[in-house]
Amino acid sequence: MNRDTATAKAKELVSRMTLEEKASQLRYDAPAVPRLGIPAYNWWNEVLHGVARAGTATVFPQAIGLAAMFDEDLQEEIASVISTEARAKYNGQSRHGDRDIYKGLTVWSPNINIFRDPRWGRGHETYGEDPYLTSRLGIRFIKGLQGNGKYLKTAACSKHFAVHSGPEALRHQFDARAGKKDLEETYLPAFEATVKEAGVESVMGAYNRVNGEPACGSRFLLTETLREKWGFQGHVVSDCWAIRDFHENHKVTATAPESAALAIKNGCDLNCGNTYLHILEALQEGLISEEDITRACVRLFTTRYLLGLFADDCEYDKIPVTENDTDEHDALALKAAEKGMVLLENDGILPLNADRVKTIAVIGPNADSVMALEGNYNGTSSRYVTFLNGIRSYAAKHGIRVLYSLGSHLFKDRTSGLAQADDRLAEAAMYAEIADVTIACVGLDAGLEGEEGDTGNEYFSGDKEDLLIPESQRRLLKTLRESTDHLVTVIAAGSSLNVPEGNAKVFAWYPGQAGGTALAKLLFGEISFSGHLPLTFYRDVADLPAFEDYSMANRTYRYFTGEALYPFGFGLSYTHFTLSDAAVGDQTVKVTVSNDGAMDGDAVLQVYVAAEHPQATPRPRLCGFARVGLRKGESRIVEIRLDPLTRTVVNEEGERETAGHAVFYIGTCQPDPLSRKLTGEAPLEIKE
Repeated sequence: MNRDTATAKAKELVSRMTLEEKASQLRYDAPAVPRLGIPAYNWWNEVLHGVARAGTATVFPQAIGLAAMFDEDLQEEIASVISTEARAKYNGQSRHGDRDIYKGLTVWSPNINIFRDPRWGRGHETYGEDPYLTSRLGIRFIKGLQGNGKYLKTAACSKHFAVHSGPEALRHQFDARAGKKDLEETYLPAFEATVKEAGVESVMGAYNRVNGEPACGSRFLLTETLREKWGFQGHVVSDCWAIRDFHENHKVTATAPESAALAIKNGCDLNCGNTYLHILEALQEGLISEEDITRACVRLFTTRYLLGLFADDCEYDKIPVTENDTDEHDALALKAAEKGMVLLENDGILPLNADRVKTIAVIGPNADSVMALEGNYNGTSSRYVTFLNGIRSYAAKHGIRVLYSLGSHLFKDRTSGLAQADDRLAEAAMYAEIADVTIACVGLDAGLEGEEGDTGNEYFSGDKEDLLIPESQRRLLKTLRESTDHLVTVIAAGSSLNVPEGNAKVFAWYPGQAGGTALAKLLFGEISFSGHLPLTFYRDVADLPAFEDYSMANRTYRYFTGEALYPFGFGLSYTHFTLSDAAVGDQTVKVTVSNDGAMDGDAVLQVYVAAEHPQATPRPRLCGFARVGLRKGESRIVEIRLDPLTRTVVNEEGERETAGHAVFYIGTCQPDPLSRKLTGEAPLEIKE
């Protein structure tokens, strides 16, 4: 169904509603209107990396782990599976009259905010720090969610619009000040791309103010930019209880009716929260017109028609409940975990040789942790494979003994309340001393980095204070370093960390339900590592500006002036790729890539551009990427699409200008000195 038809149907239906009925439909928990055959509908659902918070579903790697794949096609395939599971669950549950929260088809994903500061607790919900990578992955995720049928498979949502990335503790009152250049160059491109190219059906506003205006009631963002400049035709939803912040925290209004009026007048159609319970008061006070209510209601019912919720010919209604949590979906989750894990360091200890290793010690608070697999905004898998379980299963096939110790609490100084501090260090040391190899599974989970006020957050704000793992784990790693010369450190986390110990270091992210199986296959060299970092890993937060400073100066790889710990785009492999014969065209780059290493593997090709222009970013920026799988000894000519904005720069007034001459770098990493040092490789360079 096209939008014009859906809108016409919505207008006709809404015209038969009373004023009170129209107003009632602007809440996320919209009640039924029985006389018109309208069932109750809850707009609030989450599918960040799988159907979330609604029972059993496939749990894919957390969004930041999906970004580390640098794989547009796989991104869309995963999103398509997620929308299949969402439809399967919706079809079954709605037949039973269950129309509760997290069970609808309007899914509030993806999170395409820019991960500008490693302290932000919600950064692992994003696709990293780069606007182009975020744009491409956001577009393909949305296309997978919304499908290609007559109706929308699900209705995706780009969030949080805009200029939103912490601090979490201040988000309800914070004013994010961003210049015109930073807005156009960094904070808005992914939103514009998902509106114009992906046709995203919904956009969610942010909690914070942006240059003085609350994002969910911002004329600049919602009216002038989103609808007038970009031509957005879908609906806008507030973040949850964000409109209440207008009068309670931002103090830009005095009352709830004033807040409701400010939001709806500027284009916020749906209220996640309860401030729109005051919408009729706003009307009575003359702050809005009935037309404002009608307009929002029509937009919302247009989406419901586009989803086929009032149709008898929607192809997605036939998806059975058996299409949820399938073997095929589990295999896809495993594939994603394999492609997203990043090998940061390796002195030759990896891959492990199953014929020589007889005893492995698996130690650490994340070794047997399901939370270390999940991230946040997650579903519940029926198939979790922890790191310990994955290694144990693999080892059993090869007659390898596995020893396990918790080693330490995730963040407390002891694992038992009656014990002395460091009560598991001796056990960890004795196993490490006798094992051929020790696998230390450390890091964080969503209880240590996440959303403000999330249930279970050890730190209420959800943000990190530094780039270190908790002190209990630092003492554990020190003990292990003293106990063995064969230490592999596996870090589960969703953001930049500085973990010094290990002969090899693996960044596993929050890798989803199949994380343990993927890790074992990678450690033993059954497949090669191929993940690359979608964000810069810093040495210390002291190297960065204040968390509250939203200027991009000295932030992310495009502007950072110090030396990173590991650069954006970096990732090691067990095999080796050589690039040659590169040519830059108007819209693409062609390059020959050869796998001249020891095994099959995937190359993540990256194209960076450095414009010869005073308004260019200080460092070359990503303008193209492609993942290509090559057998050992295979060569292939690869064509990489360039960002349409490649040959432009943004001036201080937020206007795009033609860049003029540029230098292109084509390789498997950035062209910076640290990437060259860590990889021993130099990208090809082409001037035009």
